[in-house]
Amino acid sequence: MPGPGDPDSGAPDELSWPTEDDDSGVFEIAPESPTVQVPTPQAKPSADPPTVKVQRPKPVEHPVPKPRPADPPTMRMQVPRPQPKLPPLSPPQRPPVQADPPTQRAMPERIPAQKTEPIADAKPAAQPAAREPEKPAEPAVEPKRKKPLLLVGALVAVVALVGGGIYAATTLDFGGEAALTTAPPAPPAKVSFSVKGVAGDAPAPTASGVGAALAGPAAAGVLSPLTGVVIDPATGTALWQQGDTTPQIPASTIKTLATAAALLSIDHTAQLSTKVVQGDAPGTVVIIGGGDPTLSSQPDGTTTVYPGAATLDDLAAQVKANATAPITAVQFDLSRYAGEGTAPGWDQADIAGGSITPIVPFMVDGGRQDTKNPNSPRTATPALDAANGLAQRLGVATAAPGPAPAGGNPKVLGEVKSAPLDQLVENTMQISDNILAEALAREVAKVTGQPPSFEGAAKAVKDVLTKNQFDVGGATIVDASGMSPQNKIPAKLLGQILEVAAKPDASDPRTAKLRPLLTALPVAGGSGTLANRYQAAAASGKGWVRAKTGTLTGVNSLAGAVVDTDGRLLVFAFMSNSPGNTDEVRQALDVLAATLRGCGCA
Repeated sequence: MPGPGDPDSGAPDELSWPTEDDDSGVFEIAPESPTVQVPTPQAKPSADPPTVKVQRPKPVEHPVPKPRPADPPTMRMQVPRPQPKLPPLSPPQRPPVQADPPTQRAMPERIPAQKTEPIADAKPAAQPAAREPEKPAEPAVEPKRKKPLLLVGALVAVVALVGGGIYAATTLDFGGEAALTTAPPAPPAKVSFSVKGVAGDAPAPTASGVGAALAGPAAAGVLSPLTGVVIDPATGTALWQQGDTTPQIPASTIKTLATAAALLSIDHTAQLSTKVVQGDAPGTVVIIGGGDPTLSSQPDGTTTVYPGAATLDDLAAQVKANATAPITAVQFDLSRYAGEGTAPGWDQADIAGGSITPIVPFMVDGGRQDTKNPNSPRTATPALDAANGLAQRLGVATAAPGPAPAGGNPKVLGEVKSAPLDQLVENTMQISDNILAEALAREVAKVTGQPPSFEGAAKAVKDVLTKNQFDVGGATIVDASGMSPQNKIPAKLLGQILEVAAKPDASDPRTAKLRPLLTALPVAGGSGTLANRYQAAAASGKGWVRAKTGTLTGVNSLAGAVVDTDGRLLVFAFMSNSPGNTDEVRQALDVLAATLRGCGCA
């Protein structure tokens, strides 16, 4: 993870509706008979309208009321016309809502007044039956026969309104599930970090072309002193060099060396194991630290800074299931590592600052207090904290240091494993994780017969690189994370490792082993420590540059790969030990890499 002042923390491919149609109108309903249209005599109006006889209607001919706005009776009731509003996820493919016939009436989707209000308002429309006594007795026969009809009509009106509401709520799907007429939207596209082959016939850039392109950006005063190299992996030709053999403080770009050595010397499917075994004393169990700093204190399925991490919960469950007696004591064995927990040049303030924690073979979440924040403050006692976490899951208050049981084959009560090596390398490079880098370097020491300490790991990394024909002359390695300002390496070494990893074919047996190094690099403006970089002047490199960052006080570096506009893959390493403003130096380095993207320097 980033060092102090190295919070650079991103793939460029990023992924990324409602219309309202308003309408309103008035429906008119006859108060005398909501369900039966009564033809009014065409004679001139008289002074005594109640004495006018009307023809008795036939119910069978008019079972459903049809509002006629052009022929209003003596009373009008305004009903809001449906105002359908399309839901955000469904295209407007539903049948149009019409006011005629009444059974197709659909109330507005967002108006909950569909419940009872319209029905209650419709009931008074059938009340003329209660005013029958006010009519003269002369036409008494007809009103008596009309009264049941009016009651039936009112009931029909109620049924029609209720039916219309039900129809609107179910058939026309105003908020329900029944009327989904389109398939749900496609899920977001899956993004997979990978490096695809570039065209083999892309024009080869020339040294003069690249030199001319970089002349201006490389001369920026904020970068001085600047060293670096640009190489064409297809030919192995160095296209630009500036002090590339002069050792400089690399900061976190030194992680490129440690991860390369791990990929070259350890099986890519290897995993780091944490075990709990039966102790010598009854009821005692012993945690055997296996060098996995990614072990999670969170429940299964919880996302942390370490994808695919094993969990304390799983380990505790296994121990409980396999223990043959009540557990009364928990101990932890840290003998897998040797030497001091911190390297020369490390600042103890960086523990609370979120960059380091003492390097021990048993811890959880890289010693972080916030398991989801790569830059979270760390603990100064990572092993004890992790052991206490497991002990409490086993019903024991606290744990204590203790050796593994005598003899070489104690009973294993539980075991969990980390993600495979190639995934650990990617995690290391993406978030610039200092603790994971140190753990990988110690594994290199173990497989090469060196002491699993800072000194042993440094020697092992150099030995593996030398064995694989990389020139480590002039390199001083104190730690694997780059936290120590005592580290010094030349830009040429970084360039050589990236050149082999990026070769276009498998003619070099080292390339297949180092290829995961390329896919592990953060993407400019997209992932890891480059997620928030490549803005403004360097924006042309966004998505095209992949690189490892490095930052300490007065130190900034960038090493990675880029495809130029002609389709040619180039690798580079730029190192600045300028005391200038960190943000300005970083941007100047980004501009250098972005210039290579726009070069086309054939």
